[in-house]
Amino acid sequence: MGKLFSIGEVLIDFIPLQKGVALKDVLAFERAPGGAPANVAAAVAKYGQEAAMISKLGNDAFGDFLVEKLDVAGVETEKIYRTDDANTALAFVSLKENGERDFSFYRNPSADLLLSEEEIEPSWFQAGDILHFCSVDLVESPMKQAHKKAIAAVSAAGGLVSFDPNVRLPLWGNPEDCRKAILEFLPAADIVKVSDEELNFITGLQDESDAIKSLFVGNVKAVVYTKGPAGADLILRNQTFESSGYAVEAVDTTGAGDAFIGGFLYQLLELLANPENIEEVLRNHQASILQFANASGALTTTGKGAISALPNKSAVEELIGS
Repeated sequence: MGKLFSIGEVLIDFIPLQKGVALKDVLAFERAPGGAPANVAAAVAKYGQEAAMISKLGNDAFGDFLVEKLDVAGVETEKIYRTDDANTALAFVSLKENGERDFSFYRNPSADLLLSEEEIEPSWFQAGDILHFCSVDLVESPMKQAHKKAIAAVSAAGGLVSFDPNVRLPLWGNPEDCRKAILEFLPAADIVKVSDEELNFITGLQDESDAIKSLFVGNVKAVVYTKGPAGADLILRNQTFESSGYAVEAVDTTGAGDAFIGGFLYQLLELLANPENIEEVLRNHQASILQFANASGALTTTGKGAISALPNKSAVEELIGS
């Protein structure tokens, strides 16, 4: 059985106690563990598969808090390094009335960006593992090079690579730098998750079908196109599968996409997916994989935070059954 490795940022989301208030007017926040790659690892672990986080945190109380929360979630934290050279990243979130959010990040740089390629051990990875990453930590930094080494190592070992661009433009000097980094790493992925909000930005194409087709470069074998409450499409090179979402009362959409891809990758680990059989696995099990992923993402919006709002497996299965 393979293991899920997530590489990238682990941070604290400060969630406002008030909805529909601009960030500058928020009076109080509550802290929640987050960071998209960490959210995905926590989802996989919570559903019952092995998951490990590869990152770096500051030697500070926030770093201690995050390691503790990931341990409780069942995520392996031995590959999270600590440093005195930078602080743990923070993100302040404001929530609109519909649960959608806006971010303000504190990292210049944060500790995660200092993870170096020398700290990546190729021996960590085995056949059947999955490496998941996002674009937030692909800014020019030691962490970008660490990503490249980890991706090469898991691919050489016979594992899968999953990429969710998870665009966060406030973290980039300009939007074009973000887009270039995503396009640079895109060909290295076997699976690409992209949201309806990100597709045009990444590809520069207005036509949805043409834009999705343009993502099939390099190693890309499958594109998962998420549409929020409307569900998601799974696209292979010659076949498309559609799925519906689940109607829930959204409180906070933070981490919903991460819970979706976490549920998706959990299913791939259960089904022993690898680079050779991934298309067959997806084709044969697309309905159940997408149902589980959609339910996972939907239920996460019914609570505050990302990791703290992740549902358990039985709750996901109950929503599917309803």
